[in-house]
Amino acid sequence: MHEERSGEHERVNDLGESISDAVFRRLRHDIIMGILPPGSKIKLERARERYSIGISSLREILSRLSAENLVLAEGQRGFEVSPVSRQELTELADLRTVLECHAIGLSFAVGDLEWEGSIVAAHHRLAAVERRLLAGDITRTIDWVRCDWEFHRAIVAASNSMTLLQSLSSVFDRFLRYHMLAGSFRGKAVVDDHKLLFERALARDADGARQIITSHVQRGIDHILKEPKFLSGK
Repeated sequence: MHEERSGEHERVNDLGESISDAVFRRLRHDIIMGILPPGSKIKLERARERYSIGISSLREILSRLSAENLVLAEGQRGFEVSPVSRQELTELADLRTVLECHAIGLSFAVGDLEWEGSIVAAHHRLAAVERRLLAGDITRTIDWVRCDWEFHRAIVAASNSMTLLQSLSSVFDRFLRYHMLAGSFRGKAVVDDHKLLFERALARDADGARQIITSHVQRGIDHILKEPKFLSGK
């Protein structure tokens, strides 16, 4: 048994995060990106070495991830990365649609010029990455993941509901995990969706934006389920 490191919770990194928060972010990222695949066992000793954190803090982090349904706690048998299923994919898609459409209504009603500027900037970055992906540069996939969320978040940022945005962020990431497991970029169709969504946002067309989000998410499900290696029979 390894001793817990003294002051581990109080130490911070260069980003101002506690060590535990930084490891939580890294572990969560590794699950969402598929680096830790669904159903894989999380060996505490190996994870302790990989993430440079004590066992008790690691258990706390895994419990936090369990609350997001990204990790399963198996009692005395330890922890494993949550499996994926067709049912969960559908449920996440439905929940994302509900949350994002609600946030759109709130955000469009009060968004100001600064809000519009943040949408323009976020779409500019996203479109630049998407052009590279369409040209065949698959090394930009991680950049696309980040820019995609920044764009969607910019659109709903004026909603002024931190609870809503946090819930949407969690659901968005869990939905993203399925995209990463599918392993391919959705191509021109998703680029066109983003352009239309950008135009509807600047026009304050909430109903039009909601329609785009609904079809955008459904096409995401269709894309994932077309992958022969993914979710067959589940």
